[in-house]
Amino acid sequence: MKNSNLRYSQSKEKSAELLRMVLGHMGQHDAAFNPLTFTVWFEYAAGMNKQLNQAVDERLQSQPRLGDADLLNLYQLHVAEVDPQAMHRIGSELQRVMQSLGDKASLAGGQAGEFGVQLETLVSELLGANNKLAIPAVAKVIEGSARMRSSAQALESEVKVNQLEIQRLQGELARVRDESLLDALTQVLNRKGFEQKLASMLEQPVGPGRSHWLVMFDLDHFKKVNDTHGHVMGDRVLQALGEVLRSCVPANSGISAARYGGEEFSMLMPDTTQQECSKLAELVRTRTKALKIRDRRTQVVVLTVTVSGGMASMHAGDDAQTLTARADAALYRSKQAGRDRITGD
Repeated sequence: MKNSNLRYSQSKEKSAELLRMVLGHMGQHDAAFNPLTFTVWFEYAAGMNKQLNQAVDERLQSQPRLGDADLLNLYQLHVAEVDPQAMHRIGSELQRVMQSLGDKASLAGGQAGEFGVQLETLVSELLGANNKLAIPAVAKVIEGSARMRSSAQALESEVKVNQLEIQRLQGELARVRDESLLDALTQVLNRKGFEQKLASMLEQPVGPGRSHWLVMFDLDHFKKVNDTHGHVMGDRVLQALGEVLRSCVPANSGISAARYGGEEFSMLMPDTTQQECSKLAELVRTRTKALKIRDRRTQVVVLTVTVSGGMASMHAGDDAQTLTARADAALYRSKQAGRDRITGD
């Protein structure tokens, strides 16, 4: 079973192919040959980071040779990990401050308005008393009050605009955070997303007769697929399995599908019975077996695939590592027993 980081889950052969492309890119630019530069060009060549590819392509239109500063900037913006909880906390705090400022601006505007009405009443009374000496001074105060009210209203309006922009940015951050947890090829959770969902699941309570379940899946003879049909066809098989997993997850069920590493996938099923887990795992197996991968030019079926699975339920004292190990062991038993089957722990 594979234990590599899913962010870079390419096979040795695919990595060698990408290496040649990366070295070609690095040789065309002025940035130093270092791990940071290599990482940017590796993700660019692999096509695994859509935002990075778009940013690089846009920059190359006006700047054909990229230097160290360019690669550092691209790395920081599109490759380096972001702490989503910290970003959300900062955004929420800024939103709270802007809301407070808006409330104070609104209050100041209202008070200025009340003060202006009081002054206008005073002017009327002075006019009635024919106190011409006081009228010019009071008129200046009224004019200043109007300016103050206008400034407060402008500030209130600007704060509201900024609040909307912060809300937009928070939404964009949430979208980016969600995208960072998805595997670009298969559109199920990536390894990082899997680990977050698993940690969350283990903290949830379960009902009577139910448990938290983890199912590990592995495509059978996937190396043979790559060797016989090439990595492009291998990627199509992985995409197809991703579609199968997504189609098997009931809406609003709390169940999550993930690509664990390479050709190994998983399903997290919180607060589920053994029967429900087994039924869903079998559904994944049968739908995978029914897949027909066709030649896109001739529509001729070129291969079919099967998947093996291993189920494990959470036991007292389990953590993420022990639960995953038992599901992986059950998967291994399925492989040993002839593949294309689901085995429980």
